[in-house]
Amino acid sequence: MPEPTFTIYHLDRDPIASRATEFVERKGVGHPDSICDGIAEAISRRLSRHYLDEFGRVLHHNTDKVQLVAGSTDPAFGGGEIVDPIYVLLGGRATKAVDGHRIPVDQLALDAAREYVDDHLGELPADAVEFDCRIGEASSDLKSLFDERGVTRANDTSVGTGYAPLSETDRIVRGLESALRERVPAVGADLKLMGWRADDDLHITVAAAVVSRHVSDIDEYVAVKRRVAEVVRRYATERTANAVHVEVNAADDVETGRVYLTETGLSAEMGDDGNVGRGNRVNGLITPHRPMSLEAAAGKNPVSHVGKLYNLLASNAADRIHRELGAAHTEVKLLSRIGCPVTEPLAIDVDTTARDDDGIRRIVTEELDGIDDLSRALVAGEVTVF
Repeated sequence: MPEPTFTIYHLDRDPIASRATEFVERKGVGHPDSICDGIAEAISRRLSRHYLDEFGRVLHHNTDKVQLVAGSTDPAFGGGEIVDPIYVLLGGRATKAVDGHRIPVDQLALDAAREYVDDHLGELPADAVEFDCRIGEASSDLKSLFDERGVTRANDTSVGTGYAPLSETDRIVRGLESALRERVPAVGADLKLMGWRADDDLHITVAAAVVSRHVSDIDEYVAVKRRVAEVVRRYATERTANAVHVEVNAADDVETGRVYLTETGLSAEMGDDGNVGRGNRVNGLITPHRPMSLEAAAGKNPVSHVGKLYNLLASNAADRIHRELGAAHTEVKLLSRIGCPVTEPLAIDVDTTARDDDGIRRIVTEELDGIDDLSRALVAGEVTVF
């Protein structure tokens, strides 16, 4: 295999800092798309651990086809009722047998999905979600690429991207979810945050699902909205010199009582469907002014699928170039070719303000050489992908 094409473009400034406008979005852990991402990744981890325990290596699987169909509720101040459960379809492919030994893929997947929901969506009763497993047998062609002759080969032709450092707007939007959940108990797990920086103004729009049992009437609901706005404004103002403007649950019509009131703190309870890959990228954000891959990282196998690995590797390499070489801005893009060793991308493209080309090459190469450590961290649940 020839050496990959390694291209470095030298930038004279941070292109984001010089822009007048920037959009940054985050979908919280309870957003329907994030729920699908979380379940898909939990299933992949569970299967990977089982494969390691039984066969000493992670076998081929991709469980990145989780879909959510919203349920229905009748929310009311002080507490309403759940009418129809949320339906979650577990899809994808996995190795289901080895030398005649059957692997309980469906049961492992169902257990992992249930445990993920119980651990991360505390307001959702057990009977409020219905799981259906339709994970099929893995493709024999792709299984043949998996750890063949001791060399793990890329099981897709794909591009992974990453950048560093996070901008001020990035950091504010990414940090707001935990700040709100900690300080406003009435806010559920379904938060959506949109930041829009325009010159010296930062506009933050928050969609926060309010849990009905925490508010007894419309006045208490409005008080929760004011508290959310206060927390967001304070959090952002402490981290930026820009003027901060906050809007909370902009679609509310308080006069008629049509407000974002939920039984479980989830929009998925009453009409909002979800899919893997429609939400946050591996850095936890959606950043249209930055390079982004459309790959769904959650649920892809952590050993050979470049749609997961290369996005994480590119982000890690960009971060190291920023920290170690003092780059004000770095973008890394890695191109794979199916069937080639996963540590040997077809092409590497770096845009950076750093000038140490040897250092840049060293860092990217070290990240690729350490791909096994990244895989182990993914299986252990030490790395987040959304």
